[in-house]
Amino acid sequence: MSNTLPAETPLPTRRTLIALAAMSGMGPVLGQPNTSQERPSLKTSPPSPLPARQLAIGPIAAGMANGDMPGLNAALNHGLDAGLSIADIKEVLVQLYAYTGFPRSLNALSELMKVADDRRARGLKDPAGTQPGPVPTGQALLELGTTNQTRLSGAPVKGPIFDFAPAIDQFLKTHLFGDIFARDNLDWQSRELATVAALGALSGVEPQLLSHIRISMNVGLTAGQLAQFGESLSRSGFAEAGQRVRAALEKFVADAAKR
Repeated sequence: MSNTLPAETPLPTRRTLIALAAMSGMGPVLGQPNTSQERPSLKTSPPSPLPARQLAIGPIAAGMANGDMPGLNAALNHGLDAGLSIADIKEVLVQLYAYTGFPRSLNALSELMKVADDRRARGLKDPAGTQPGPVPTGQALLELGTTNQTRLSGAPVKGPIFDFAPAIDQFLKTHLFGDIFARDNLDWQSRELATVAALGALSGVEPQLLSHIRISMNVGLTAGQLAQFGESLSRSGFAEAGQRVRAALEKFVADAAKR
């Protein structure tokens, strides 16, 4: 798949393109956070494109976030054809309730059940996938969630909003980054791609989308891969989501170029 932007999308500035090129090679081993404090440097080798399996996560997440059942149905079938397991997709749809709400998650899981039943009736054998291992509880869960949040964000997460509403800080650490991100049957890169696509499909959450572009970089995804991901969303029928992802990525790299 080409990494060029669709013709209707305004071209990024030369400075942004330079920053994209410089950042396209950043990130260490897949699924591990980038904790280096060094500025990204220009790489001579091109970034590895995202595999079809990970690209397929985008339309699934966007369709769920939009509540677009026909689009989600097509995306689920495509995702299974691309190599996602039933457990992979279930994990994406369960995780995203934290970003899009229980109703969207439940509706999407019901659609996945229908798709799985239909494919089984047509003689298709989709892999069940891997179930998650055990997750700690109590104080151990809080500590693990805090560690995960810090690794994903690149630094401890603090701010006036958490002093104003400490319950949300507790829920983020113990539930989102503990209960959910501690589940080991879906890698962090795939989880972040799902989150980026879902937030891209929603309006009014641009700060959170920008934050997850940064977290995506921290777990080893590159600017080139995220540009490819945004383009893939647009070409899959989720043009607004793709446009928002590209806009957030361009803002991120432009801000990085100023530092």
